[in-house]
Amino acid sequence: MSEPRVKAKLWVQMALRLGSAAAKPGVVVRSGDPDAGGIMIVLRGRDGLVVLSQVRAGEGESAWMRGTGAVPVEEQAADAYIFRQVRFDPDLWVVEFEAPDYLPPFSGKII
Repeated sequence: MSEPRVKAKLWVQMALRLGSAAAKPGVVVRSGDPDAGGIMIVLRGRDGLVVLSQVRAGEGESAWMRGTGAVPVEEQAADAYIFRQVRFDPDLWVVEFEAPDYLPPFSGKII
């Protein structure tokens, strides 16, 4: 059974507050559908960027997938990945955090 979904805008606001509390400031790069939009997280560190895509894991639980791979990529590669995803899903939110450790400021399973 899948877990209940929180409206996208509310989830983004929560993530930004957690980022501020964890000294990982964030910004909304692109606003999507406030109710049911998907979410992508960009983690900016010293060696580049990591993009996390929101996915559903085996039992329907929410998880995050490293969309740009296991290692940080240059900004152009991250932008190209995001652009492709937005073309596929125009309701997508994109939120970027300063994260030197490449970990999001919120808890979540990363696959």
